[in-house]
Amino acid sequence: MASSLTKDSASTAGGKTFFGHPRGLATLFMTEMWERFSYYGMRALLPLYLIAPGGLDMNPATATAIYSVYLSLVYLLALPGGWFGDRVWGPRKTVAVAGAVIMVGHLTLALPSDGTFFAGLGLVAIGSGLLKSNISTMVGHLYDGPDDPRRDGGFTIFYMGINMGAFAAPLIIGTVGESVNWHLGFALAALGMGIGLLQFMIGTRHLNPRSLVVPKPLSADERSATLRKSMIWLGVAAVFYIVTVATGVYTLNWLLVPITLAGLVIPVTVLVRIKRDKELSATEQSKMSGYIWFFVAAAIFWMIYDQGGSTLAIFAESSAENSVFGWGFPVSWYQSVNPVLIMALAPVFAAFWLALNRRGKEPSTIVKFSSGLVLVGASFFVFLMPLTIAGDGHKAAAMWLVAIYFIQTVAELTLSPVGLSVTTKMAPAKYAGQMMGVWFLAVTAGDCTTGLLSLAGVELNGTGVVALEATLAVSAGIAIFLYRGKVKQLMGNVK
Repeated sequence: MASSLTKDSASTAGGKTFFGHPRGLATLFMTEMWERFSYYGMRALLPLYLIAPGGLDMNPATATAIYSVYLSLVYLLALPGGWFGDRVWGPRKTVAVAGAVIMVGHLTLALPSDGTFFAGLGLVAIGSGLLKSNISTMVGHLYDGPDDPRRDGGFTIFYMGINMGAFAAPLIIGTVGESVNWHLGFALAALGMGIGLLQFMIGTRHLNPRSLVVPKPLSADERSATLRKSMIWLGVAAVFYIVTVATGVYTLNWLLVPITLAGLVIPVTVLVRIKRDKELSATEQSKMSGYIWFFVAAAIFWMIYDQGGSTLAIFAESSAENSVFGWGFPVSWYQSVNPVLIMALAPVFAAFWLALNRRGKEPSTIVKFSSGLVLVGASFFVFLMPLTIAGDGHKAAAMWLVAIYFIQTVAELTLSPVGLSVTTKMAPAKYAGQMMGVWFLAVTAGDCTTGLLSLAGVELNGTGVVALEATLAVSAGIAIFLYRGKVKQLMGNVK
């Protein structure tokens, strides 16, 4: 990306700026871009490597389960990742450690040894969870509070960094991994994170000093109690798995099933704990009741949406004609369709909502949310067409898959920003800092549902299952729309 630094005395007291924003935004933009480059590159390769004869040669169901569990862990670990930033290390140190952990994880994946593969996957998930919440916190630190007029624009630029990394990764890492060597592809992911970490360390002088501060440090007693509890749980897990391995009963499901179940139980537990908190006012209780509607619907949305990297990719590998006008391309390139569409359509959607708002015709939060669900369901109804074509013994055209990704991107732009916004608006004051982590738990729940179905032997590429998922999403969208009056009443003054 070309440099866009200019002099702007009004912005940073005569210092350099980044598109008119604080110079530290460039550091965080590049860190996030390279982290997403490494993450999405590895993610594009993961299901293909798992099923490849030259990879782990697993069946599609197991590969989908592993992929889904991995995604769910990334979002599940964002909650303790934010806690570490708030209570232990502070955002800046947490991001630095996270980058190092991610890089080591990718290097571990790059080793030509199947025995270290899952350790590498775990390290990447832990690092991503640590980084996810804290780097966004540091973007907020660059501005003079929530009323700074540059704040929303800064997050928009930061969001573009995410999609730039996500777009380039499958094209580069995917091509090398599929066409040259799987482990070399994973090594490129490590290189990308290494570049991101290096420029982060060099550019930390441009960040707000607040990013070094631990907002709510643990007391000595809290630190001791947390360490003791962590060691107890770690010890229990270690003993359990040592026994299963020693007795010869261990299989991969002994690892996948507990994580999958935890990914379903933890979101429910967190929501119930917040909902039953007697310190919440009646208004806050009502808003939480309304929020549960959005949470469940979001879990259904992400259950379908995230199969774009597993179910659809595995289908493309075996049953699609991966070429355009006779020019073939790697299967991993499909994962670049969504980010490039996001970059193209996000400004269009922003302008469209603004134009409708000026006319007093902008759809409500509930209508946008229900539309996103209906659209993601419609994408799987479209998926039935290439499935039928493949079922007749023919290869499905690549444009069928592009059409599915296009519909899902429109659905994402309709639902995801609204979900983030409504989460902050409906959060009880006591849990204001934690609710973004709660929103990520909807992704965890959706992905864990997919993982559980795969572990149960459900063929997710079957027309019956795809039709059922599509019907579920459309029905959920219609239900929210039909009950919008009740949901609106629960939301109180949230528009």
